[in-house]
Amino acid sequence: MKKPFQFKEFTIHQDKTAMKVGTDGVLLGAWCAVDHYPDAILDIGSGTGVISLMIAQRSDAMTIDAVEVDESAYEQTVENFEKSDWGDRLYCYNATFIEFADEIAEEEESYDLIVSNPPFYTEDFETEDAARNKARFTSSLSFSALIEGVVKILSENGIFATIIPFKEEEEFINLAKEHHLIINRVCRVQGNETSEIKRSLLEFSFQASEIKETHLIIETGRHQYTEDYINLTKDFYLKM
Repeated sequence: MKKPFQFKEFTIHQDKTAMKVGTDGVLLGAWCAVDHYPDAILDIGSGTGVISLMIAQRSDAMTIDAVEVDESAYEQTVENFEKSDWGDRLYCYNATFIEFADEIAEEEESYDLIVSNPPFYTEDFETEDAARNKARFTSSLSFSALIEGVVKILSENGIFATIIPFKEEEEFINLAKEHHLIINRVCRVQGNETSEIKRSLLEFSFQASEIKETHLIIETGRHQYTEDYINLTKDFYLKM
């Protein structure tokens, strides 16, 4: 039985899904911009619902939708949404993102903020856990399908934020550019000072602006967190 993950203002139950709360999701949930006061927000591939819940805590958006193709992860997201203080603003759909995006586009609706911690699947990330591998593989969404769907339903002044492996950064930015999504903000993440850069947090919009580039190191030693990481996550983690 997987213990629930306790955050300051909400709890994540994760007994039903192979996709557990991880640093990537928390980073994205804490880092993505909400200072443009988004009214409608979408979380693609919600997993446990952690990113949606973090954004609900950070913003006053009335509509926070999530879409999750994996049935057990979908059920887990719904449970976590219902048990939170923001259940009336959170809604999860059990569908593929492609189907969902087509339907939203048909209704001529759009989102002011779209976030995704995509279940990227490469051999490097195979784990010993077969269920987890399957969760990553069956729900993996190609970068081009993700971007194509986002472009259909992102509002004119909307923001799209994601976290991907650093080695995929250049390819992803070029792919986005082909669909008129322009990189505005980048944060490259290292586990510690000596480790290689592992992740890139990326933020796009349809508007060009000066690219804000930052760098984040998570730890100085085992469980010794850097000031930058503490400042980013202290509103969420109990022990920060």
